[in-house]
Amino acid sequence: METKEFKFNGTVWNGFLMLFLVLALLVVSIVGIVYAIIQLEGSDGCCGGWLLGGSILLLVADIVMMCSFLRLEPNEARVITWFGKYSGTFSETGFYWINPFYNTKNVSLRARNLDAEPIKVNDKTGNPVMIGLVLVWKLKDTYKALFEVDTQTMAAAPNTIGSDTKGLMKALEQFVRVQSDAALRQVAGQYAYDDEDSKTNEPTLRSSANEINVQLEQKLDERLALAGIEVVEARINYLAYAPEIAAVMLRRQQASAIITAREKIVEGAVSMVKMALDKLSNENIVDLDDDKKAAMVSNLLVVLCGDDAAQPVVNTGTLNH
Repeated sequence: METKEFKFNGTVWNGFLMLFLVLALLVVSIVGIVYAIIQLEGSDGCCGGWLLGGSILLLVADIVMMCSFLRLEPNEARVITWFGKYSGTFSETGFYWINPFYNTKNVSLRARNLDAEPIKVNDKTGNPVMIGLVLVWKLKDTYKALFEVDTQTMAAAPNTIGSDTKGLMKALEQFVRVQSDAALRQVAGQYAYDDEDSKTNEPTLRSSANEINVQLEQKLDERLALAGIEVVEARINYLAYAPEIAAVMLRRQQASAIITAREKIVEGAVSMVKMALDKLSNENIVDLDDDKKAAMVSNLLVVLCGDDAAQPVVNTGTLNH
């Protein structure tokens, strides 16, 4: 989205120079008031009245000028308005003074973390899962953050917006939290938790973390661009079945693992039996008819595929008995 932020082009004075000037005017105004009071008590009351009025006006102007100093640290900015009209964003680090009739609002451009609590969502197959994310974000467009999102209402203490950076950033953090929840639900609903059949090769929440994270960042960028927020990084940091089905799914995963292990064992046992028969035949150790081969295959498969150690029975007779 196109940015609406632009740099403040108004007059900005060096803060230290203006501080010296303000202090000098303060001394002049106080001296003028004291001298005017002395004149009023003397014979020249007319001149004393004019001097007193001018000194008081100078003091009031000096107090107003004291409220226009800006001190900016790295990655901080001031959004400046002129009687409600946006005049630009000032972000140069240092100590400055501007026209006291400008209104300024403090904003932070530093990166912030959001560790969202896991939420319950339904995956593509309808299974309830618990999923959470960690998000790194920062403010990119100060105009949108202040004037296109209702931060005044969202803030816990609306009166702090402008004078306290924390109030504004807390309001934006609440906006990020709500939009992150919505984006996470949208992305999680497009994928299954796991590939139950192991044959479809479709991306899942558990096996395709990188793809999920990229799509999550895209969805968050789309949602947070309205508030001028840039997503630095978004990652799923928690993924599990919901408690009500966790035990059942664990048993299913265990059964699937047992079946897979049995398939490997049987595959290996068959290859070993074949190798034993081939060696006996090729090296002419013993001649086995089909019945003897079947019996040998059966015995070897029982020994190789059994869970417990086999108890051999030694045949002291001949193969013909």
